[in-house]
Amino acid sequence: MNIMLRIAAVSLSALLLSACAGTQEMTRSDAPAAEPQARPELTRDELYIAYVERVARRRGIHVMWVNPPQKRLAGTE
Repeated sequence: MNIMLRIAAVSLSALLLSACAGTQEMTRSDAPAAEPQARPELTRDELYIAYVERVARRRGIHVMWVNPPQKRLAGTE
């Protein structure tokens, strides 16, 4: 039983060491440069915000915009 335990421990150690040695190439490689993406011009959608706040005010609800709705400006795509 003692010999089987030693064989298992040595095998497990060899397996773990070989797994660590195999990841070395990935950590040294440089990540590919990301191409800049054209972002559309955004502005707050004031008409929608006013509509929602008007309806909320009528119902007695306070609206707090965390991420206010936005719309793309005309002519940018």
